[in-house]
Amino acid sequence: MNALIDHIQLATTEPIQLIDITAAVRERLAASGLRDGVVTLISRHTTARVNLNEREERLQQDMVTFLKRLVPRDGDYGHNIAPVDDRDNAHAHLIGLFANASESIPVADGELLLGEWQSVFFVELDGPRPKRQVMVQLLGSF
Repeated sequence: MNALIDHIQLATTEPIQLIDITAAVRERLAASGLRDGVVTLISRHTTARVNLNEREERLQQDMVTFLKRLVPRDGDYGHNIAPVDDRDNAHAHLIGLFANASESIPVADGELLLGEWQSVFFVELDGPRPKRQVMVQLLGSF
């Protein structure tokens, strides 16, 4: 078994945003030469996540609305009294409790084994941010 590490760099433009990174993951998979194994993606941030879900514009809007209602930005949160990086982002950390920081996707014959309706999303919870990163680890037979 061999391993390779790569990264996907991106910027976000909204406070809560879903960005489809499926094509970027497929590009890294193709460039790696991995034939059979697994791709693991991890958000390098405590206020951003990785998620598998359906890419449909209205559903993505529903997801953003749901997250905003689940944990309102203007809640009375202790973290916001003395934020670490001068951002009132307790809501983003709290939303993160309900989402995965990472996803692992099987690979067979050089292809991601995603379901028909599945896409890979980077989920921004504390944007906009000029620099975000998803680490891509590829494991298996190259």
